[in-house]
Amino acid sequence: MIGIVISTFNKPVTKGLLDGCLKALSEKGIEKKEIQIYRVPGAFEIPALVNILAKKNSLDAIISLGCVIKGETDHYNFICEAVSKGMMDVTIMNTLPILFGVLTCQNKELALSRSLDNRGNKGYEVGLAAIEQIENFNSL
Repeated sequence: MIGIVISTFNKPVTKGLLDGCLKALSEKGIEKKEIQIYRVPGAFEIPALVNILAKKNSLDAIISLGCVIKGETDHYNFICEAVSKGMMDVTIMNTLPILFGVLTCQNKELALSRSLDNRGNKGYEVGLAAIEQIENFNSL
């Protein structure tokens, strides 16, 4: 079972990331019934839910998907740093693959270009990375 924690903020981007991720997982033989999707309001909320899910020990991997786009204030810097640090802490403290698929982009155009329906989709890439990490962890 694979868990996906996705932010609903910047929905056009995160929907594209989710579509790409699901496509990659499907191509690797993961069925929809083997995927649980959890939605959170924004990127800041992702690490806490990932941590709770990781501690339940019922998933083979957890993928985080979100997008933070730079605005006119320092808020972008604080959120990017907090989410990145929170995800790193959760990743190190748990014993299952946890994947970081949160975009941190300078503008909306860059974010959208990374979430299109093509092989440059970062959600697709993180879906493939999840399968690789599950195999790596299982081989240990």
